[in-house]
Amino acid sequence: MTVKQLIAQLPRAFAKLDPRHLWRNPVMFVVLIGSDATTFLAVRDPELFTIGIAAWLWLTVLFGNLAEAVAEGRGKAQADSLRAARTDTYARRLDEHGGEQRVPSTQLHVRDLVVVSAGEVIPGDGDIVEGVASVDESAITGESAPVIREAGGDRCAVTGGTTVLSDEIVVKVTAAPGATFLDKMIALVEGAERRKTPNEIALSILLSSLTIVFLLAVTTLAPMADYAGASQPVVTLVALLVCLIPTTIGALLSAIGIAGMDRLVRVNVLAMSGRAVEAAGDVGTLLLDKTGTITLGNRQAVAFVPMTGVDAGEVRDAARLSSLADQTPEGRSIVELALAEGVDDEDLPAGAEFVAFTAQTRMSGVDLADGLQVRKGAASAIRDWIGTAQTTELTAIVDHISASGGTPLVIAAQPKNGSGTAARILGVVQLKDVVKPGMRERFDALRRMGIRTVMITGDNPLTAKAIADEAGVDDYLAEATPEDKLTLIGKEQEGGRLVAMTGDGTNDAPALAAADVGVAMNSGTSAAKEAGNMVDLDSDPTKLIDVVEIGKQLLITRGALTTFSIANDVAKYFAIIPAMFAVAYPSLDRLNVMDLSSPESAILSAVIFNALVIVGLIPLSLKGVKYRAAAAASVLRRNLLVYGLGGLVAPFVGIKVIDLLVSQLPGIG
Repeated sequence: MTVKQLIAQLPRAFAKLDPRHLWRNPVMFVVLIGSDATTFLAVRDPELFTIGIAAWLWLTVLFGNLAEAVAEGRGKAQADSLRAARTDTYARRLDEHGGEQRVPSTQLHVRDLVVVSAGEVIPGDGDIVEGVASVDESAITGESAPVIREAGGDRCAVTGGTTVLSDEIVVKVTAAPGATFLDKMIALVEGAERRKTPNEIALSILLSSLTIVFLLAVTTLAPMADYAGASQPVVTLVALLVCLIPTTIGALLSAIGIAGMDRLVRVNVLAMSGRAVEAAGDVGTLLLDKTGTITLGNRQAVAFVPMTGVDAGEVRDAARLSSLADQTPEGRSIVELALAEGVDDEDLPAGAEFVAFTAQTRMSGVDLADGLQVRKGAASAIRDWIGTAQTTELTAIVDHISASGGTPLVIAAQPKNGSGTAARILGVVQLKDVVKPGMRERFDALRRMGIRTVMITGDNPLTAKAIADEAGVDDYLAEATPEDKLTLIGKEQEGGRLVAMTGDGTNDAPALAAADVGVAMNSGTSAAKEAGNMVDLDSDPTKLIDVVEIGKQLLITRGALTTFSIANDVAKYFAIIPAMFAVAYPSLDRLNVMDLSSPESAILSAVIFNALVIVGLIPLSLKGVKYRAAAAASVLRRNLLVYGLGGLVAPFVGIKVIDLLVSQLPGIG
């Protein structure tokens, strides 16, 4: 942060002098009232001391507003670029007969279908329901490389204002104009919708309570001083009050919260609330999907393994037919492998009825006209479907694939309404996963933060264990359904731990909503983005490590500056209290350890330092205190040594230096 940036935000800081804005911050509101009172006294009796106190009290309020204005201003550039992307465009809306109507994007409604071709701007938020295309999302993510968005998977969501670079897609609108993801981003980046978090509210209540206590103390001090023969002018009492109340943290509290959300924006993560940022700092358990998060991309089919006595071509054909209604990337890869091995793409049996894959059944398949049913799915799902135990041979194949880190999908067939004895296991499809480079090191870093990592996958336990061991996670949940994820989250939360989860699919939405921190991938479905309280614009699930570090940095920064502020106030007592009563009680002059020149000089110097320290701490409140993975006791000890001791020492040095300058003024020294 530079002086130029501070000066640029001065107009916003002056605008925030409006009492309707400041009343939300009780500490600074009291300073505002004190500024008004001393200004009135300065006009009535224009002494240099009174004018100086009034001027520096106004600067105290202004500097507090400046901290908030600078924090808000840091997101303005990104908001402007996002607003530039939100342009009014025309959409090619499909009617009920399949015809196209050219309408303004502002007239689109939820569930409308629009066609977008290469070179056209996507008119609104939605999910691709047909086609695949390369999309330029640089206006949102800042990443120039295009991304692939396609129908039927967890990468089907598109954002209004982005541009299709190739092919043609049909998009179902999921957000009304004015309520799009881009609109939400602009409002959040600008701070227009930022609300105080529970931690901020609790700290505000504490600061308000301290303010009331010191207000009562100063009010009762006036008659006591009169009785003791050391009557104090109103200007001195106001100066004492301002220096006693926690003005430093009161002025910086809002800026710290805004800066925390801004730091997330700078790593391309959008937090829907400050509460989510705080919760990230206290996360104890992290749940991660395996595919696309811990492993590279999607699993790919690499081999068809037939059972003894079954022709390899029969396994291949059955795998293809049972996967035609499976629109997951894995299902499509099975079809592609079958085509690569020579299956005719046009060869479809007459009268076949295809059964789509669901997260609940964990199977897909086909019902043939002759009554034969073919299913492909997880080994346990197939076992439940055919109603018989696995054979020794099948168990050996499944265990071998799983132990090598692959994923086995079993293919079986049985007559419709047939008995279990008529069922046949045809073979196994081998899917392959690859763990992303550097994942073990990242999980080690999370472990040092005290965070337990749990991998969630729909794979069988052997496959899950192999991937978990290779990646270095602490635990895993295999063959997980959406209900299993919710159960696990509830169990962790019952133990008092905050839970974070990343996800991108519609089946992740319930768990993302239930987690304390739900980070949805921008490339995922609209349901996932609506359910989460954070969105990763880069769709990098491992970035949750950065999110946790930023959350912890926010909490540590707030604690460190609160410690500094309270310690800072203690030191100012030694400047003002002796100055007020030394004339009536000369023995109190022993407390004047700073050897300040005069009562007027001591009081004015304390008020000036009180204002300047706010400006001095603005860069730290915006940048944040550096986070280091350490135990809570170690962090507390460091805070007390650095910011507690620093808060005590800094005023002694600062007030003394200011006193040497102020004492040169006529009528002050």
